[in-house]
Amino acid sequence: MKEFEIIDRYLSIESGQRKDVIHGIGDDCALLKVPRGQRLAVSMDTLIGGVHFMADGNAADIAHKAVAVNLSDLSAAGAEPAWLTVSLSLPEFDEAWLDSFNQGLKQIVEYFGVQIIGGDTCRGPLSITIQAHGFVPEAVFLTRSGAQAGQLICVTGNLGDAALGLKVAQNNLSVSSDVASQLLKKYYTPYPRIAAGIALRGRATAAIDISDGLLADVNHISQQSDVGALLRWERIPLSSAARSLENDELVMQAALTGGDDYELCFTVEEDELEATRQALETVGTDCIPIGRLTGKPGVRVLHHKQELQLGELGYQHF
Repeated sequence: MKEFEIIDRYLSIESGQRKDVIHGIGDDCALLKVPRGQRLAVSMDTLIGGVHFMADGNAADIAHKAVAVNLSDLSAAGAEPAWLTVSLSLPEFDEAWLDSFNQGLKQIVEYFGVQIIGGDTCRGPLSITIQAHGFVPEAVFLTRSGAQAGQLICVTGNLGDAALGLKVAQNNLSVSSDVASQLLKKYYTPYPRIAAGIALRGRATAAIDISDGLLADVNHISQQSDVGALLRWERIPLSSAARSLENDELVMQAALTGGDDYELCFTVEEDELEATRQALETVGTDCIPIGRLTGKPGVRVLHHKQELQLGELGYQHF
């Protein structure tokens, strides 16, 4: 197939036209309309085969994850997703792979009500670049820089399952079929916390999605807000699958530094905790306090009142 035939057949999703898309795929540029009273939030990520996903994995899952990780960035800003652009680099034309990729892409964009407004394809190493656009009211845009010492550090959901799922996928961790299914699902098909991000508008003082690892991402808030962080290991939420493993050190490493969870980490005033918990419960999400911001620079973790000696805080490309 030619380049534009691939775009038309596999990247153009027939899922209804959003009213804010004046002109989408089919021209050199898309023509879009930002609703009155809203600001445009934009994020972009590239996923490379063999680095961010297993190159021989299911193409539908790869498409899902590529979209999910970008929408997760919007959730950390409290933004409602609207549009996507998709760039796909392929080593060769593979109809079966593209059919599966298209199905995964279609399922997740329909689930979140977003529209693909443009795309590109080229021959090269397998990689996917997605730019996500969303809307957020100006006064409630969430950043990493609004946290202050004394505030609580909270997270949604459980941590560590995705990193453990990767080890299962790589045959580096042997578990029961039930546990494997739960861990692999979190690794292959994470669901971004869009509704939670919107619920945190006007409540969270800072927020970030957990992609590089909890400690690394807490450190981003710490540096951007010029505060320190003290976490307590016993408060880190773990799934039943993670708790079933006998290797405590492996579970701790996965939950603290493994990444790929795409849960939200956010900070709140202590007297706002209960209201925040109730707001998140209405969208089916937990609000778990795991520590507190301090005036001492850096990220520290206590385990049985002893401070852990930390190495790398999370994943780094370079």
